[in-house]
Amino acid sequence: MLPIYLDHAATTPVRPEVREAMAPFQDRVFGNPSSLHRWGREASAALEDARAMCADALGARASEIAFVRGGTEGDNLAVLGRAARIRADGRTPTVVVTSVEHKAVLDAARQATVRGAGRLVTLEVAPDGAVDLDVLSTALDGDALVSMMWVNNETGMCLPVAEAAERAQAAGATLHTDAVQAVGKVPVRVDRVPVDVLTVTGHKIYGPKGTGLLFVRSGTALSPLVHGGGQERGLRPGTEDVGGAVGLATALRLVVEEQPAEAERLSALRDALEARLTASVPGVRINAGSASRAPHVSSLAIPDVDGQALLMALDLEGIAASGGSACNSGAAKASHVIAALYGADDRHATVRFSLGRATTLDDVARAAEATLTVLRRLGAGGAAA
Repeated sequence: MLPIYLDHAATTPVRPEVREAMAPFQDRVFGNPSSLHRWGREASAALEDARAMCADALGARASEIAFVRGGTEGDNLAVLGRAARIRADGRTPTVVVTSVEHKAVLDAARQATVRGAGRLVTLEVAPDGAVDLDVLSTALDGDALVSMMWVNNETGMCLPVAEAAERAQAAGATLHTDAVQAVGKVPVRVDRVPVDVLTVTGHKIYGPKGTGLLFVRSGTALSPLVHGGGQERGLRPGTEDVGGAVGLATALRLVVEEQPAEAERLSALRDALEARLTASVPGVRINAGSASRAPHVSSLAIPDVDGQALLMALDLEGIAASGGSACNSGAAKASHVIAALYGADDRHATVRFSLGRATTLDDVARAAEATLTVLRRLGAGGAAA
């Protein structure tokens, strides 16, 4: 039987429409967008069309979109770039993050303090997705930078970005959101939610790897991390990857258009998978199961089993899953997200199934049965037939 890929939160295949849109930029349209001749003008026009397409998909202005090389770079530019700009204005920034942010945000926030930021405030997140916004408000002033992800990459939980953004706006603070796992799964519109900076990456939405964008609301100033050119309004110098920008824009347009119907479909598949496993595995826990969740992620905590052995056995059964963030693959200890939600002494093994465009009901049924087979073989928790 064909293997089943259920690790779409780690990366996705490039969809045919994206490959087709990018094809001319691998061959005929090769000019440098900064050149004034016809080859350069053709490339520049394509780049600006891609920028406008991304802006339209997010409810932004084209001038507020800067192309970057992925989510990690975008998160670093948002956190370190904003903190550096506040310092350049003679002020000391306070950096506020949640305990479940991606490492790209957490490590950038720590680095910001090394480089002269003031306090680093970490907001605890409850398993139901609740964040104490009153604690947030006490840290807010015009020198504060808040980074709160829209959807957590390991559990699928939705965080209260809209409410946090409103409080930040009222205090004159800056709010960045990592929307890498949110775009295409839940509605994301910057004309409806007053975030100041937002990160998107291409390879999570069936676009090419090494592509991404940063929405920077007009009036929000960032300092670049890289120097030596004026591209992307000076935020991300270097010759632009026009084909990558076109591929990202095409992927973003398509997933935003498809989001309502795809979210409903994936929710039903996720629920079917979880219903089968929770009915058959004693003690299984749905991580963040009581929270509002994006539809594509099911994170399950299973007692009495070795997580690495479980994932390896699933792979042998033809099922691709993960233990959490792909950035932590190979790590033996529990992820910082699970530790933040359930305590550092939590001894459950976590398996994350993340669904995608090609996932079918038969796929999740086979994945559930394969998981039960593996758990029985590993002697875990009395998994039922």
